[in-house]
Amino acid sequence: MTSTAQIPSRRRFFSLCTATAAGAALWRLGLSPAPASAAPAPYRLTDAEWRKRLPPQAYAVLRQASTEYPFTSPLNSEHRHGTFVCAGCALPLFASATKFDSGTGWPSFSDHLPGAIGERVDRSLLEVRTEVHCARCGGHLGHVFEDGPQPTGLRYCMNGVAMRFRAA
Repeated sequence: MTSTAQIPSRRRFFSLCTATAAGAALWRLGLSPAPASAAPAPYRLTDAEWRKRLPPQAYAVLRQASTEYPFTSPLNSEHRHGTFVCAGCALPLFASATKFDSGTGWPSFSDHLPGAIGERVDRSLLEVRTEVHCARCGGHLGHVFEDGPQPTGLRYCMNGVAMRFRAA
């Protein structure tokens, strides 16, 4: 059941739409935020190897910090017991027990698995946010916000194309 606090306001919805459209426009112009390879990561491939390994949309998100369109990920409706892993390197990221419906259009989680993610300041799109990336390959996953459910109060808003689901 979704609580009223989890349903975005009209202003928040339009902000999300604007941010998504701006991100897509910047990506198409080649002006996307810093690529994920800027993050130190123990699992490294060349750009050519990443392009060969990942579908185009996953490459754009994981390696170029793009954003998928909201409400397009099949992972939004994934409710089985299991683990969400990085689409780039298969590192387990989120347990299904922490997934919730934020109403934003992206898979959202209240917590991550230990050692699974890294964070850095993201000043793209004229605002300061906290970017979340894979701790192993440095791939861009999404952002974390402080408007999630208790007990953490966090909302890890992830790009579904940056992850795969492994049923338990």
